[in-house]
Amino acid sequence: MSQPLTVLGGITAEQFLTEYWQKKPLLVRNAMPEIIGLIEPDDVRELALEEQVSARLIRQKNKKPNEWHVKSSPLTKGDFQKLPNLWTILVQAIDHYSFDISELWKKFPFIPQWRRDDIMVSYAPKGGSVGKHFDFYDVFLVQGHGHRRWQLGQMCDESTEFVPDQPLKLLPEMDVHFDEVLAPGDLLYVPPGLSHYGVAEDECLTFSFGFRMPNLAHMMDRISDQFAENSLLKNPLLDIPRQQATAIGEINHTEFSYLKNQLLDYLCQAPEFDAAIMAYMSEVKYPDNIPEPEEIEANELIEIIGTGYELMLEPAMKLLYRQHNGVLEFWANGEPVCVSEAFEKQLQQLANGESLIFDEQLNHIEILEDIAQLLNDGILMLLPPN
Repeated sequence: MSQPLTVLGGITAEQFLTEYWQKKPLLVRNAMPEIIGLIEPDDVRELALEEQVSARLIRQKNKKPNEWHVKSSPLTKGDFQKLPNLWTILVQAIDHYSFDISELWKKFPFIPQWRRDDIMVSYAPKGGSVGKHFDFYDVFLVQGHGHRRWQLGQMCDESTEFVPDQPLKLLPEMDVHFDEVLAPGDLLYVPPGLSHYGVAEDECLTFSFGFRMPNLAHMMDRISDQFAENSLLKNPLLDIPRQQATAIGEINHTEFSYLKNQLLDYLCQAPEFDAAIMAYMSEVKYPDNIPEPEEIEANELIEIIGTGYELMLEPAMKLLYRQHNGVLEFWANGEPVCVSEAFEKQLQQLANGESLIFDEQLNHIEILEDIAQLLNDGILMLLPPN
C-alpha cells in the first residue's frame, strides 16, 4: 500500500483510484501550496500575446450575458482594449513555458504519463467565467491566485444538449450538488462528464491539470497512416476457392467472413499496428513549443561530468516505453527512440519523471553518445547546478 498523499487530502493513490477516479469529485484544501506565486496575472496576459502560444480570449457581452465571443491566438494588444466586464484568458500548455509548473506533474505519479494532456491556466477578473460546461477528460483544478467559486452538477454525455448558436459548448442549466470557493493552493478533481461552472470571485488564476484518454477515431487515423506506407498491403488478397456460381450482387457469408478475418488477423499481428499506437500516444500536443536545442557532441559532455548538472526529460516532451518480446522499446514525439543497452535503465528512470545526476556513472562513450543525440533531438535537457 502506498503512502497517503497531501495532494489527495491524506488518502492513498489506491484509495483515490478506487473511490474517486472517473467516479466522483474530490475537494482538497491547501493541496498544492507550492503553486502559489509561480506566475502572476500579468505573466498570463503577456504570454497570451506570444506568437507561438495557444490561447483564447473569451468575452461575455455586458448587455447580453448569454452571448459569448471567442478569439483564438494569435492575440494582439488590440484584443484587450475596450473589454466587457466579464472576460477570461485561457493559455494552453503553460507547463511548456515554466519549468516550475511542469515539475508539478510529479504531484500525480499514480497516473501514467501517456494520459497527460497539458496544464492550462485561466485568468479572469471578478465575475469572469467560461460558462457551464463539461469535459470528456479528467481534470484537477488548482487555484493559483485569488478565489474562484465552483459549482458541480449532473453527469453529461454525447447526447447532452448545448445552448444553440454559441461558440462554446455551454449547458443551458445545471442541477447543482456542490458549491464551494477555492482559495490559493486548493484542488478540485472533476471526473469526465461532470458538469461544472467556475466564476472568479476576484482577480484569479486557475490551473487545469488535464488527463485525457485517446479517442478511437484519432487512433484509427494514425494507424491507417502507418498501413498506407506499407506497399505489400496494396497487393490484392488471394481469392477464396469457388465451387459454384453465386448471385452477382451478393457478398455471401463465407466471402464476408473471409475478408473480415483477413483484415482482423493482420491487425492482430502487424508490427505497424503496435508502432502506430505507440507513435500516437507519444505525440506532443503542441510540437511548436519544444525548444530548439543547441547541437552538442558526446565529447563536450565529458567536461560537465561531476559539476552538478542534472539530466531530465524536456518538459514539453513525452517519452514512453514498453516491454515487447523481452525487448525494451522507447518512443518520443511519435518516433521510436533507439539507445544502447547500457543506457536503457537510466532512460526508463527519465521517462518515469526522475532526474539523473550527471556524474561518473554516465561516463561511457555509448551512453554519452545516446545522451548527446537525445539532447539534440529535444527529448532530454540538462539542468544547470543551482
